[in-house]
Amino acid sequence: MPNLAVLNNQGKEIEKLELPAAIFDGEVNKKLLHQAVIMYQANLRAGTASTKTRGEVSGGGKKPWRQKGTGRARAGSIRSPLWRHGGVVFGPHPRDFGNKLSQRIRLLALKSSLNDKVNSGNLKLIEEIRLDKPKTKEFSKLLSVLNIHEDTLAIVESQDKNFSQASRNIPFFISKPATDVNALDVLRHKNLLITKSGLKVLINRFKLKDGK
Repeated sequence: MPNLAVLNNQGKEIEKLELPAAIFDGEVNKKLLHQAVIMYQANLRAGTASTKTRGEVSGGGKKPWRQKGTGRARAGSIRSPLWRHGGVVFGPHPRDFGNKLSQRIRLLALKSSLNDKVNSGNLKLIEEIRLDKPKTKEFSKLLSVLNIHEDTLAIVESQDKNFSQASRNIPFFISKPATDVNALDVLRHKNLLITKSGLKVLINRFKLKDGK
């Protein structure tokens, strides 16, 4: 079982936490992660691209000239796809790109993404993120103490007002509640910061899957 140091708000190690081997076993299933990333990215697509066919373009009801005798090619409508301002052939239309995977697969993908961060040494545990005032300057000091200076995702149990207001102006920092985080969220960011309470919520999500 991997052991990780738990840091306090001063960046000092206060304990060693043994991570559950059932979740943090070091295994990273890349094929499963690929399936999950494709699903999450597909679900983010709006699918609103739209073009008009010749039947949907306004106008074109009258035949532009008679069928024969003009010396020009026959034409039935000025909204033919061959004409400027005409309809579009095989153009995009609104559609749903949504994709689905079972809860078990989604959790296994989340497990692999967490193991990837542990294996690469990019996961840190903190006892809690506590701020007395909603000041970005104070929060920046906390990140400096924790040696966090680049792209980071924080997984917390819940966000209080001081924390959410102080962190929203940090360009490389984002936080999500442990109940909502998924594999794509973890993989999008280089570093992972998890509070002890957030870790408990994550572990409980896997226990619910197993029915324990």
